Amino acid sequence: MDAPIGVIDSGVGGLTVVKRMLESLPNEPIIYIGDDARCPYGPRTPEEVITFTMEMANALQAMGIKMLVIACNTATAVALDKVRSHFTFPVIGVIDPGARAAVKETDSRKIAVLATSGTIQSGAYQQAIHDHLPTATIHALACPEFVPLVESGQYKSAYAGNVVQSGLQSLVGKEFDTAILGCTHYPLLKNHIQNALPEGVKIISSAVETVHDIEKTLRDCNLKNYASHAVPPVFFTSGSTMHFREIALDWLAIDEADVRTIAF
Repeated sequence: MDAPIGVIDSGVGGLTVVKRMLESLPNEPIIYIGDDARCPYGPRTPEEVITFTMEMANALQAMGIKMLVIACNTATAVALDKVRSHFTFPVIGVIDPGARAAVKETDSRKIAVLATSGTIQSGAYQQAIHDHLPTATIHALACPEFVPLVESGQYKSAYAGNVVQSGLQSLVGKEFDTAILGCTHYPLLKNHIQNALPEGVKIISSAVETVHDIEKTLRDCNLKNYASHAVPPVFFTSGSTMHFREIALDWLAIDEADVRTIAF
């Protein structure tokens, strides 16, 4: 089926999922919406996040998508059930895949979750981890300063390293062997996060497991595209197309990016 897969995020963070999709599913058309103008979602009320998520999902439905990936942890935490009940196409979130990946990796059953304030307050990761590993000890930490670092393009800077070091200070002395990057923006800060955490801690991004879920759903629902050629993704942003393009080219390691404006 040659209809596109829709991907939505509060900004550029969902590009971490798109990057893995391009590697594993190069023949699948992708339409991405990043709501940069209203990012970050973490400090917003659940009602706002649900409204924004539904607006993006409705826009993608009008573009004829066959599946929706909510590549935003905050939106997944508060809006996944609402979106699933509203549309007939499959809808995939990123929290359960991230929790599964962490449970597979941990030896000590002690896991840190780094996420936005909204995701931590929702308890969604804590619940998902305990669903797969009831005996897990979870250290949940809101890191509200991280998303603005990525959205502003400062994620490679020494300043970002200092902000990350400070933001993770409260984990000093806590015991855990696995840390979930519970926001799709955070993999762009992975090197800084790795440097700030104790040596040997395994860092988990939900992107790999999420793409496994996408692949399984494509097969199970007979939605797979069997075209023999790669299809370049199309990106929409509610913010600056130039800024979005710069980050997309850098993170995805592509030569061109079709970035368009969308308004809500």
